[in-house]
Amino acid sequence: MPPVPIRVRPRARRDIDAAFGHYLGEAGVEVALHFADEVEQALHLLARQPGLGSHRHAAWLRWPALRSWPLRPWPYVVLYQQLQDHLDIVRVLHTARDIAASLAGADDQG
Repeated sequence: MPPVPIRVRPRARRDIDAAFGHYLGEAGVEVALHFADEVEQALHLLARQPGLGSHRHAAWLRWPALRSWPLRPWPYVVLYQQLQDHLDIVRVLHTARDIAASLAGADDQG
């Protein structure tokens, strides 16, 4: 099965950019680029196998289509849903964050 197209919402893009900036400032270029590579690899993996992610957050957030994928070894999780024609990357959040509060308003596409 060919990979499905990926759409990264603006809020998810800002999440990725903020994490990249954090690693750049705290750990340097090499670490930040490694983080960016891991994000890209995770998104490509999910595009090929969208069913890999867990529904763990879906039940308590009452968002049945929501899936999560850990961005190991980084303390981040990719939150996404598979739609009919693409993979919708909703957020990329640090695991120490309040996921429910961070997703409030995530359906606003922004």
